[in-house]
Amino acid sequence: MANKLSIVEINNAKIIGLLFLLAFPAYGFGQYYFENENTKTIGALLLLINSVIVISIGFLLREAINQFRPSIAFVYLFTRIYEGILLASVVLNLLTEIRIFSGLVYFIAMLVLGLGSIPMCLTLFKYRITPSWLAIWGIVGYALLAFGFLMELMNLEWSMYFVPLGGLWEITFGVWLITRKKSQSTQWAKLC
Repeated sequence: MANKLSIVEINNAKIIGLLFLLAFPAYGFGQYYFENENTKTIGALLLLINSVIVISIGFLLREAINQFRPSIAFVYLFTRIYEGILLASVVLNLLTEIRIFSGLVYFIAMLVLGLGSIPMCLTLFKYRITPSWLAIWGIVGYALLAFGFLMELMNLEWSMYFVPLGGLWEITFGVWLITRKKSQSTQWAKLC
C-alpha cells in the first residue's frame, strides 16, 4: 500500500508541474490567435483552456497546502480562481458586444497572481516543501511581478522588467515537480 501511495503522490506532483508548464503556451498562443480575426475562435478556446489550467492548479495546490496552512491554501485557491476568471473574461469580446480592455484585465489578473502566490511560496519555504532557493525565488519573483503590474496600472510600463523572474520560476517549479524524486523532498511527499 505504501508503494501505491508513493506513486500517487509523485503523479500528483507531476500533474501540477505539467499544468504549470501548459499554462504558458495555452495563454501565449491563445492571445496570439485571439488578436487575428481569422483565428479568433481558436484563440478564445485556448484562453479558456488556460483559465481551466490556472484554476486546476489552484485546486490541486490548495488540496496539498491545506495540510500545512489551510488559510494560505484558501488564499491561493481564490487567487487562481480570480486569475482564471479575469483571463477568461477577455473572451467576452468575441461572444458579446461588451468590450473589455484586455490589457487592464491582464494587469489586474497578474497583480492578483503575484500577491496571492507570495504566501504559497512562504509556505513552501517555511515547511521545506521545496529547496530553499526555489521557494525564495518564488517569493521574490512574485513580489516583483506584483510590483511590475501595479506600476502598469499607474501607466508605467515596468512589468516587462519583472515578468521574466516570476515566469521563469513557474517553469522551474513545474520542471522540478515533474523531475524530482520522492527523496528530494520528504515534505512534498506529504504535500501530494
